[in-house]
Amino acid sequence: QVRLVESGGGSVQAGGSLRLSCTASEITSRPTYMAWFRQAPGKEREGVARIRTMVDGSPLYADSVKGRFTISQDNAKNTVYLQMNSLKPEDTAMYYCAAAWARTSGISSLESLFYPYWGQGTQVTVSS
Repeated sequence: QVRLVESGGGSVQAGGSLRLSCTASEITSRPTYMAWFRQAPGKEREGVARIRTMVDGSPLYADSVKGRFTISQDNAKNTVYLQMNSLKPEDTAMYYCAAAWARTSGISSLESLFYPYWGQGTQVTVSS
């Protein structure tokens, strides 16, 4: 059973930074795609960033976080990171890690339906 464990959430003031980590375990091979999503109360889950771990590590970001967030990987640790800088109150949400081993045709890799495996989430709160 695939297990994804997030850590690194917390409370910061606007303009601050946090780094989230997601480690995949109980896996037989590295996920092809890993991503970060977030969900604020009363809102739909939103894709924030994804990385293609097995190809070129190329990232894809939601427009709302471009230039502020950076997704990276440590393949030796099966871990993906999300460095979040210049945080805004609107970044407040539960952040989830997701993984996929195969591409789903017709679905963007920043859509939740692309990913069959999910972590439990870590809360990020940004105060103004």
